[in-house]
Parts: sequence; structure tokens; C-alpha cells
Amino acid sequence: MTMTETLPPRPSHDTQPPKTTRRHRRRVRVRGLSFNRLVPNLLTMLGLCAGLNGIKFALLGNFKHAVIALLIAACIDGLDGRIARLLKGTSRFGAEFDSLSDFVCFGVAPPIVLMMWGLPPTMRFAFIPCLMFTVCMALRLARFNAALDDDNKPEYAASFFSGVPAPAGGGLVLFPVFLGLEAHHNGWKTIEAFSHSPYLIATCLILIALLLISTLPVWTFKNFKVPSYVVLPLLLGTGLYAAILVSEPWGALAGAGLLYLILLPFSRRSYWRLRKEAEAVHEAEKEEDTLSASTNKA
Repeated sequence: MTMTETLPPRPSHDTQPPKTTRRHRRRVRVRGLSFNRLVPNLLTMLGLCAGLNGIKFALLGNFKHAVIALLIAACIDGLDGRIARLLKGTSRFGAEFDSLSDFVCFGVAPPIVLMMWGLPPTMRFAFIPCLMFTVCMALRLARFNAALDDDNKPEYAASFFSGVPAPAGGGLVLFPVFLGLEAHHNGWKTIEAFSHSPYLIATCLILIALLLISTLPVWTFKNFKVPSYVVLPLLLGTGLYAAILVSEPWGALAGAGLLYLILLPFSRRSYWRLRKEAEAVHEAEKEEDTLSASTNKA
């Protein structure tokens, strides 16, 4: 080695060797609601938008699209609660939002559709049946929300509504529209003219409004048990109804409304039978407790 060559610099004792350990980045977690809890509310929002579109189509005179939009809102209303329970996303906010959506879709939209169908606003007393229906729908939904906090409800009453539920009421009151669309499709001029009768529309509005606020027990079909000998006829009947619904949709919907009204007396009879059985069991338990108390005293 020559003197002209420079020696490499000596490592300083103050500098530390680089660390070989890898720093793990912490995953930033977003705080908020789970998406599962939002899915039912999103469905309710879609149902509300469908009901509002039904009002728009009715104002434009497109009654077919108006009825289809309200039927979509009814289908969504039947799904959002079940999906909420399936995803464990039930909440008080969701229940209140669902009731407000039901009021718009089934309490406000159907009377507007019927007014545009055959109840002109210039007609005397034409607005009274519509007003009555909407007020009764609001009272029915308020009573339903108040009953959610009732823990003293008997077990047999869990399978029944008190009065006709909101989606069913909104569908039943549209019977004149279903009838008129079916008559127009088949060229029945007399029936089509009858479907536009203000007296028929006012009668439907008042009758369904009274059923909404009534205390009539109505099947919920949630815990409805079907006997084994009825399963096969029920499946065949459902397939037959689906075929009729495809070929004659408006007539099938009108017939479904009439069938629902026919089932109401049977629902009431089933409720009173279950109530009598529950009262008989309660009386038997009370007598048994009295006997056991007297035996212990003796």
C-alpha cells in the first residue's frame, strides 16, 4: 500500500446500525354501523321511492305503472323486516322509518291514485273519503308502533294483527283500479265504466279505512301452520294463481283482494278459538294453584 492511498474512514461510535426489525402498520378501523344493519333501511328507502313514483305516474295518468310501483313497494315492505331479523339488523330507527314509508306508500299514494282514477277534486265531497282513509292509516300505524312496547300481549295474539295491516289496506283499496284495468284489457265497457264510478271508489275508501282502525284480528301468516293434508292443494293452487297472474294480472290482483276479505271472518274465528283455549288453560292453572295452597294449609 502506498502513502498516496487514503484509508477508509473509521466508523463513528456515535452512529447506530440500522434496525432490522420491520414496523407493522396498524390497520385503521372505521367506526360506524355495520352494513348488515343498513341493508333493511336501504330496502325501506327503495320502497319509499317506489311509492313516490307511484304518485308521479298517477298524476301523469299512467295507472298501470302507478299500480306496479305500489305493488313493488308492498313487496319490499314484506321483505325488509324479515331481512332485518335474518341479518340481526333490527333497530328502533328502522321500525319508525318503515312506518313512515308505509304511511306514504299505502296511506297517501292510493287515495291520490283513486282521485286521479275517478274522484275529480272539483266534485263535491270527493276529498272526504280520501282524507278519511289517510287519517285512519295514520292512526293504524301509530297504534302499531305503540303496541311494539307492549310486553303484556298474550302469546296467542302474536300471530294476529289488530285490524288490516297497512300494505293489505293499500292493496285492497285499489280494487276499482284493478277491476278497470282488467275490464279495459278484455273490452268490457260496462264494467270499465262502473270501475270509474265515484260511489264505488268512495265505498272502497271508507270500508277499508274502517277495517284499518278496527280491532278485527287478522292473520299475520308469520307463524301460520299448514296441515299436512293441505300442503299439496296449497302448492297446486299457488301454481295455478301464478299462471293466472301472468296471463290476467289485474283480474288476479282483484280476485286476491276479494279472497283476502273473505278470509277475515275465518281469521276472527281462529283468534277467538285460541283465546278461549288460553283462558281455559289459565282457569285450570288457577284452580290447581288454589287446591295446592289449601292442601299446604291443611
